[in-house]
Amino acid sequence: MTTSRQTKGYINSIIGSASYGTNPLFALPMYAMGYGASSVLFFRYLFASLIYFLWLKFVKKISLKITLKEAIPLFILGFMFSMSSITLFYAFNYIESGIACTILFVYPVMVAVIMAVFFKEKITLPIVGAIALTSSGILFLYSGGGTGASINLFGTVLVILSALLCAIYMVCVKTIPSVKHIRGDKQTFYVTLFGITVYILSTKFLTNLQVLNSPKAFFLALGLAVFPTIISLETINISIKFIGSTKTAIIGALEPLTATILGILLFNESISLTKLIGMLLIFGGVFVIVNSKR
Repeated sequence: MTTSRQTKGYINSIIGSASYGTNPLFALPMYAMGYGASSVLFFRYLFASLIYFLWLKFVKKISLKITLKEAIPLFILGFMFSMSSITLFYAFNYIESGIACTILFVYPVMVAVIMAVFFKEKITLPIVGAIALTSSGILFLYSGGGTGASINLFGTVLVILSALLCAIYMVCVKTIPSVKHIRGDKQTFYVTLFGITVYILSTKFLTNLQVLNSPKAFFLALGLAVFPTIISLETINISIKFIGSTKTAIIGALEPLTATILGILLFNESISLTKLIGMLLIFGGVFVIVNSKR
């Protein structure tokens, strides 16, 4: 792998992870307005699909035609990615968001194990070290922020399922022959388009859908579609192609870091020594993986 391809992969991974961390910036105000997770996610994916369609069809002017051999795995990927999102959001009803985000970060370990067991990818010392540093950083970010509530088993299972679906998605993007050759923006368009299926089902074929009844709600949903969806998905897909699923997953530790920083800057959340230590550990883990030879 050339240095330029690696650099491009790392840059896209950092952008993708950081942009995904902007979720709270748009989602929390919508929840405060009374919108449920299924409705928020439906409009997030609907707007993302529409924007992608217009961009690819009329600006990039590329063909959106796909074969049945490509459509089936793309549908599965879209369904899988959306299920990862909705299981996490539903888990928030049973366990605290900080605990959920901590448990969620088992997905880089899952990616590394899947790649090692099924695709014979070697787990190197830098990968182990980076996983240890970033995982410790996540624990520090969310330690001391709970209310002392017990951890609900069902909520924990939902988060682990979300992490597993995310891990399988990241592996499949890299390894499925009929998908990995498709350009990133076209691939992301179909993932978001097919992913809407999950939210159509979860809103009982849209009968329980909460409509966007104000300009504020519209622009918040639009922000969700652009930053943590379009930008994040496309750059992460590009990163997976250039540096692989495992390294991309580890750099994903920047997602909760970004959310924490936004919480401090915009939502008046407190800064503490444990959060600072967590940030440094995450930066250290990302530094290790970026500077590793493999």
